[in-house]
Amino acid sequence: MSTGHNALEPMPVELSRVSLAHVMQITDTNIHGNIHGGVIMKLVDEAAGACAQRHCRGGRAVTVSMDEMVLRVPVRVGDLVTAHASVNGTGTTSMEIGVRVTAERFDGSVTAPEHVASAYLVFVGIDADERPVAVPPVVPETEDDHRRFTEAGIRRESRLARRAAIEASRAQRRL
Repeated sequence: MSTGHNALEPMPVELSRVSLAHVMQITDTNIHGNIHGGVIMKLVDEAAGACAQRHCRGGRAVTVSMDEMVLRVPVRVGDLVTAHASVNGTGTTSMEIGVRVTAERFDGSVTAPEHVASAYLVFVGIDADERPVAVPPVVPETEDDHRRFTEAGIRRESRLARRAAIEASRAQRRL
C-alpha cells in the first residue's frame, strides 16, 4: 500500500491510534452470564492489530505476545465495550501496542465508561514471506505518550531478560 511516505519515516502516536467498539451479545457469554474473557482478548488483539497496521502504513504486522491482562470488572450482555489502542514503543522490527478496554453499561448503572482491562501486546512487522522487517520509529508527542514510551522500554527489557533466563535454564538442563 502506497501512502506517499517513506515506510520507515517516524510515525506520531496519534496517527496510528485505533478504537474498536462492540456491543456484547448473548453468544459472547460464559456459563455465569458474563462475557468470556477470550471475547475481550479477541477485541484487544483486533484493536492492537489495526493499530500496528496503521503504524506500519498498511504493511503487515502480526501478534507475537500479550503481556498479562487483568479483567478488573465483569462485562455483561448489552454493554458497549471499546478497545482503545496506541503504539507505546518500537524496536527495529517490533512494536508494543497498549490497549485500554472500557465498557458503557447497558443498564445505565454507570454513567461514564468503566475501565475493564489493560493489556500490552508485541507485534512484529513482516514481509510477504513472513520474515521480520523494520517498522517505523514511534514519535511520542504528549506527556502520556512519553510516559508510555518510557514504560514500554522497561517492559521490553523485562521481556528480553525473562527470555534470556529461560533459554539459559533450558541450556543448563541439556548439559
